[in-house]
Amino acid sequence: MATSPIPDPRPTAPRRRAAARELWRGVSGRVTELFAGLHQLWRRSLQLRVVTITLVASSLLVGGFAYLIADKITSILVENAETDVRVRLDSGAEYARRQFGLYNQPHETQFQETVDGTVNYLAGGDPQQTTGVIVALTADNHTGLIQPRSSPAVNVRPLISRELRAAVAGGKVASQIRTGRLAGERTKYLVYGSPVPTKFGQVELYYLVPLTRQDATAADARDTVIATGAALVILLGLLAGLVTRLVVTPVRVAARTAQRLSAGLLDQRMAVNGEDDLALLAASFNQMATNLQRQILRLEEMSRLQRRFTSDVSHELRTPLTTVRMAADLIFAERDEFDPAVARSAELLQAELDRFEELLTDLLEISRFDAGFAMLDSEPTDLVPVVHRVADRLAGLAERVGVPIELDVPTTPVIAEVDPRRVERVLRNLVGNAVEHGEAKPVLITLGMDDTAVAITVRDHGVGLKPGEEKLVFNRFWRADPSRARQTGGTGLGLSISLEDARLHGGWLEAWGAPGQGAQFRLTLPARAGDRLTTSPLRLVPADATLPFGGPRDGGLLAIGPGSGGVLAIGPAADGAVATAPGRQGSGGRAEVGS
Repeated sequence: MATSPIPDPRPTAPRRRAAARELWRGVSGRVTELFAGLHQLWRRSLQLRVVTITLVASSLLVGGFAYLIADKITSILVENAETDVRVRLDSGAEYARRQFGLYNQPHETQFQETVDGTVNYLAGGDPQQTTGVIVALTADNHTGLIQPRSSPAVNVRPLISRELRAAVAGGKVASQIRTGRLAGERTKYLVYGSPVPTKFGQVELYYLVPLTRQDATAADARDTVIATGAALVILLGLLAGLVTRLVVTPVRVAARTAQRLSAGLLDQRMAVNGEDDLALLAASFNQMATNLQRQILRLEEMSRLQRRFTSDVSHELRTPLTTVRMAADLIFAERDEFDPAVARSAELLQAELDRFEELLTDLLEISRFDAGFAMLDSEPTDLVPVVHRVADRLAGLAERVGVPIELDVPTTPVIAEVDPRRVERVLRNLVGNAVEHGEAKPVLITLGMDDTAVAITVRDHGVGLKPGEEKLVFNRFWRADPSRARQTGGTGLGLSISLEDARLHGGWLEAWGAPGQGAQFRLTLPARAGDRLTTSPLRLVPADATLPFGGPRDGGLLAIGPGSGGVLAIGPAADGAVATAPGRQGSGGRAEVGS
């Protein structure tokens, strides 16, 4: 009966390596996140930076001073020990010289006893001591005749180096610090050696002084200095934190107050405490806020009165305009029976009344936008018929001025949730302006869409816009050429109203222009009401434009919104144009990228 092989439960090498890599990635990711958080905190907190810099600087400074102080204390202790040992060594060498001067040869009777007695006497008289100073006597020149002696009786040769022994044997007084193990303990010793002359030659006398007490004193001094330095550093850090907090807190309060003021809470003020510089800052800030509040309220009141005046005048003019319109219609209907000059006057009266009525309508619409009462009636709308309808309504004007209108729209429906009345008004304004400035050259209307947005561009090949005029094109009552005769009887408010209609949809209305190359306007709207735009299906800079950086597809051109709120933006014409999303006039625009 065949048996299946039992799988090896142990992980293979590739598995282990994969697990190790996965673990490393996880750890490195957490470390990266930690460092990123610390970096962000470092950049945002002035108090943290000041306290950290103070701690680092004070730690280096206190550490340096602590090292110098500890080193100086250690040096003083060692110098005192050396001075004491040198005095004892000189006295002991003189005593030994007198004792050994009684003998002419080292093998004389009682010489060895004299050596033992001298060593014990110099060590303190107790040959059994196991601590304290060790006295040793050697004779390298008489090794066979004089046995080395030490008190207490320990092997001191490991503590006396060859260099020290050679120096003393040569007739010099020398010293060194050595660490060795005597009587079972490892101790640091100060070893001093001096030659002792005798009648039969020279012997060497050594003092070995343990530095245990000096090491303990130096260690205590170092610990005290370190503890004092650490306490000083912590105190400096706390002091820096306190001082920084006293300075940073009013700045933070000022920043929060400024944010509330910018949000429209004009009654916000800072608390003024004391009479120092921070109190002066708070008082000055409050005075500035009061002046700004007064000026803003004054401007708001003036704006409100201006809007009310415009709205009231527009409404009040409706009644006399209606009466004048009725009389003008009667006169215009009977113009064939009048003298030619009177008939022409009737026609001019009728045209100017049409323009006057249109101006009143635009003024009422502008007043609704200014008052914030404009409402959006969004519904799913096919924009293809809207574009065709606008083109058909302006076909007569285009034929009269010799400007053909060309359409580039999809054959399938382009559905978007928009207010069709407002979109059609925007297109009428854009196409009407393009026809008026077309210089007998075609005007191209292009419709495009993607998953999130729809866009319509209106391209003319007229005189274009001069540098800087892109900033003014959406201003109220602005005209590129004040001396130019209007063919359409416009009011000068069309583009301003169109801009507000686009903003009401959450869309963009953008302009591009170059002298001698015409202009192009692009309307971009979200496909679903309430969505936020990020890109546009159509390019703002036309593909046939000659750009200043090279050929038609080598760079980008200026794309700007309203003069008071547009932002300069440059983008490549081949792949897309960076343009502005103009805001309400005077409120600024935001840059978006069109693909």
